Amino acid sequence: MPIAELNGQGIYFEDSGGNGRPLILGHGFLMDHRMFDAQVAALAPEFRVIRWDARGFGQTRWDGKPFTPWDSAADCVALLDHLGVERAVVGGMSQGGYSALRVALKHPERVRALVLMSTRGTNDDAPTCAAYQQSADIWETQGPIDPLVQGLAQAIIGDTRYFDAWLPRWRQIPGGHFANAIRSLIDRDDISGRLTEIRCPAIVFHGLEDLGMPPAHGEHLHQTLPGSVRFVPVPGAAHAANMTHPEAVNPALLEFLRAHA
Repeated sequence: MPIAELNGQGIYFEDSGGNGRPLILGHGFLMDHRMFDAQVAALAPEFRVIRWDARGFGQTRWDGKPFTPWDSAADCVALLDHLGVERAVVGGMSQGGYSALRVALKHPERVRALVLMSTRGTNDDAPTCAAYQQSADIWETQGPIDPLVQGLAQAIIGDTRYFDAWLPRWRQIPGGHFANAIRSLIDRDDISGRLTEIRCPAIVFHGLEDLGMPPAHGEHLHQTLPGSVRFVPVPGAAHAANMTHPEAVNPALLEFLRAHA
C-alpha cells in the first residue's frame, strides 16, 4: 500500500506513473482519492496523475489532531518531494482546492498550473460554520445517523447512484475524527484578497446545482485569478461535479492540460 510518512502523517497516495507531465489532485471533505477515478481513466497515461488522501479521510493514517488548509498544502508539497516531482499541475475539489490555492501562494515555483473544482478563496459565513459545527456535534453524540449522512450526500454528491459506494465509507469515520476534520473548514482563513498574487494558468469548474457552494464562487475565482483561462459551468451537477459529470469535465481538463501542463 503506497503510504508516505510526511509531516507526522501516513499519507496514502496513488500514482499512475509514466513519463507524462504530472498532475496532483486533492479531494473534497468526506471524499478520498477515488473521487478522481474518471479523471485517471481519461488522462493517464498521457499525464502522470497523482491522487492523495487528506488527513482524516480515505486510507491516510492521521494523528487525529486539528489541521488547517495550510497543513494540507504542506502535505501536498511534501508528497511531491517524496515522489521527486519538482513542478506539477496542482488541482483539487472543494477542500482539495483550498489546499491547491495555498500551495500556489506559498510555493509558486512548484505549480505549473491550477485545476480548481467546486472551490473558493473566501471562508464560510457564520451560519454555514454553525451548520458544520452542528453536524460535528451530532456525529460525535449520535453517530452518523441517516438524516445527517443523507443530507450531506445530497449536498456533496447529489446523484443518488453514487450513494451506495460512498455512504458506507462515511459511516466508518469516528465522531472525533469527523469533528477535528471539519474544523479545517470552520477555521479556514480567507485568502480571497491574495488571489491576484497567483499568476499561473488556471481552469475553474463548478456545478450549476451546487447549493452549498453556489457557482458564483467559481465565477469569482475565474474573474480574480490573473491566469484563469476558462470557467467551466457543469449543468446538472452538485458539488462533486468531476465525479458525477466527468463527460462535462474531462474534455475541458484534457484541453487545458495539453496547453499548460
